[in-house]
Amino acid sequence: MYKRPHKHILIALAIIMSIGTYSQKDEPCSPCRKNAVIGIGVLGTVSSYYLLDQLWYDQYQRSSLHSFNDNNEWLQMDKAGHAMTCYTIGRMGSDIFKWTGMSDKKSNWIGGSVGLVYMTGIELLDGTSKKWGFSWGDMIANSAGTLLFISQENFWREQRIVLKFSYSNSMFGKQYPDQFGNNFQQRVLKDYNAQTYWASINISRFLASDATFPRWLNVAFGYGATEMKSAKTNIYNVDNSMNQREFYLSFDADLTRVRWKRKWMMTTAKIFSFIKLPSPTLEANGNGNLKMHWMFF
Repeated sequence: MYKRPHKHILIALAIIMSIGTYSQKDEPCSPCRKNAVIGIGVLGTVSSYYLLDQLWYDQYQRSSLHSFNDNNEWLQMDKAGHAMTCYTIGRMGSDIFKWTGMSDKKSNWIGGSVGLVYMTGIELLDGTSKKWGFSWGDMIANSAGTLLFISQENFWREQRIVLKFSYSNSMFGKQYPDQFGNNFQQRVLKDYNAQTYWASINISRFLASDATFPRWLNVAFGYGATEMKSAKTNIYNVDNSMNQREFYLSFDADLTRVRWKRKWMMTTAKIFSFIKLPSPTLEANGNGNLKMHWMFF
């Protein structure tokens, strides 16, 4: 089944929202800021739901609220995307509420849940469209991304494990433009063959405080898939190729832990912290074959 690309556009929305947050100085609690954030958030949410309903869902037949099971589609790459999206929006949302002067605990719970709340609304729209349905698998992935952020803030007061994204053009994008998009922007959102989702772990935060290990160096575990030409998995395609999973072990950098000399440098590092940096990478595919990439994005 075809997956709507608008769900992953939320990553870009989170980046835009973060620009104002990271460019401001911390100040005491400001009711004006809090009211402005809540007001803009509610207005933006309602407006985006209305536009999606009119521009997308209105093209298809409506139905009563129902669910459907898409857990076996796309080798669960879409589920990884849901988790990463909710994690990223939650991280940005928490920082935005902290900017208003709200306490860290409230910011983490309220702001950290923004992605889950928004994506639940998207699922309800899916659930009232006859062409799709409410996906419990999507909701589990959304919840997992949200809980990963909130639990780390509650236990460690920092993000030691960060969900990230990377993209490399695949041959299938050009071969199947109707499925994966006609240009780069569409393929970034729709071509699961070209996407990789990462759990980037900061090693130094798990070591003793006096350890000399670089505080910015991460190890990253990635998940991807290839040879997928349709949502159905575990089937042979017309050219006898078969959808297969890919697992990666790589290096990464947490640029927010670098001691930047300029504030704009730290701002830039935070805004783009969801992107995995290119580095040497070991790949293992579903057939057990190993491959070394001297530089993989």
